[in-house]
Amino acid sequence: MRRLCVFLGSNPGLRPDYLAAARELGGALAREGIGLVYGGSSVGLMGALADAALAAGGEVIGIIPQRLVEKEVAHRGLADLRVVRSMHERKALMAELSDGFVALPGGAGTLEELFEVWTWAQLGNHTKPCAVMNVAGYYDGLLAFLDHAEAEAFMRPQHRRMLIEARDPAALFAALRAYEAPSVTKWIGRDER
Repeated sequence: MRRLCVFLGSNPGLRPDYLAAARELGGALAREGIGLVYGGSSVGLMGALADAALAAGGEVIGIIPQRLVEKEVAHRGLADLRVVRSMHERKALMAELSDGFVALPGGAGTLEELFEVWTWAQLGNHTKPCAVMNVAGYYDGLLAFLDHAEAEAFMRPQHRRMLIEARDPAALFAALRAYEAPSVTKWIGRDER
């Protein structure tokens, strides 16, 4: 794995655990020799992640749409900050440059980015692993909902298993390295069985 794309909040959240986890992951990526691809902001969890990776000597690529450069306070300390025209272009470039994806705590944008790349994997558009780093139980409710969606036959078990859950960088890296993409098969609804 050369580069990992991290989706996460441009706010710090309420718990100190969130900032600590972003910093821990940034440093761990650099120590593992894994480059970071992220949304290019200098604030919130995004800034903490990038700063920690930079401080540990890691490669950091930030990708941010022009209209968010000032609004999100683009990270001016990056040697590789790519300003793009749109969110669609941002996400496409992040996916192209990355060998896997992980979400730390964040809001609607973080979830949208994660769900898009995970859906692409389910459709066979790529075979890269997708994960959540479940800091302080932040994603417990989401993971329970996904188990419910599987139980109600709106998600295939193999697709549910494609989303990796880890609680710390060591477990995350081990799971990402062990990941094997399932073969893509047609979804058969209950009335088609």
